[in-house]
Amino acid sequence: MTSTPPRWAVRAAHLCALVTLPTGLWRLLLATGHQAGYTDAGYAAMDFSGWGAGYVIGLSLISEVVALLALGLVRPWGEVVPGWVPLLGGRPLPRLAVVVPAALGALVLTVLWTPLVAWWALPHSDLTARGSLVVGLLYLPLVAWGPLLAAVTVSYDRRRRRSAAGIITA
Repeated sequence: MTSTPPRWAVRAAHLCALVTLPTGLWRLLLATGHQAGYTDAGYAAMDFSGWGAGYVIGLSLISEVVALLALGLVRPWGEVVPGWVPLLGGRPLPRLAVVVPAALGALVLTVLWTPLVAWWALPHSDLTARGSLVVGLLYLPLVAWGPLLAAVTVSYDRRRRRSAAGIITA
């Protein structure tokens, strides 16, 4: 196992998991029949019933699971496969098998969510005025997800490289 991750990296990894919660909870409201800021026409047009509800619930769950994977960059299970995994348990994970997907994820998340900074400059006729404000505030934390993941990924990579070079710090 490598050195202990810096406190800031542990906090950043936890923030990765937390920044997805506001939008996930908002989507769950939509799936349960609450307009959650939409106008009557806007809510009807989005069709959050049946498959639409399943889609937003699934999107919320997948987003949170993906965000929770950032914790692997600061926990032992991100370095060594847990012992309970058949055939692979106890084996070290190759550094690049973790760093490359995490770095690509950070890049995709940054490209995907950075435009939300301009949320209030765009018209949202399917949302009420209050709904537009609330939705903007709920989605704004996602702008930080990519940069947070990138920082934690760099920290993970540095720790794993130092460990491979025989430089282990507490």
